[in-house]
Amino acid sequence: MKQVTATIGKDHYITHIVTPTGKRLFSDEPETAGGADAGPAPEELLAASLGACTCITLRMYADRKQWPLDKVEAHITIERDKEKNETNMTRRILLTGVLDEHQISRLLAIANKCPVHEILTHPIHIQTTLG
Repeated sequence: MKQVTATIGKDHYITHIVTPTGKRLFSDEPETAGGADAGPAPEELLAASLGACTCITLRMYADRKQWPLDKVEAHITIERDKEKNETNMTRRILLTGVLDEHQISRLLAIANKCPVHEILTHPIHIQTTLG
């Protein structure tokens, strides 16, 4: 089980995050929400996770196949509709390289198999405890 630890003190709303491997990052809210806008907001981190996972997955696959993929860009938008209790994410992938139609089609299919995409599109169960 992977455990990420997030900690906030009295700062509005800078949250320090430590990954299981000891890497550190932080999140904050925009000034319009009372934060200092000193880092990505939590929803931006979620979108960034999908974007990063997509890029890494496609890079790994293209490397394994020895395909001429020079660059991958993933542009993620996230929109929440609180009234409908829905979230819509849009992912636009740009591939750079001398790729044929089969390779492009296969890379699109592989993008939908990246681990974060699978997490977000399958049921998620969150148990919350105090401790």
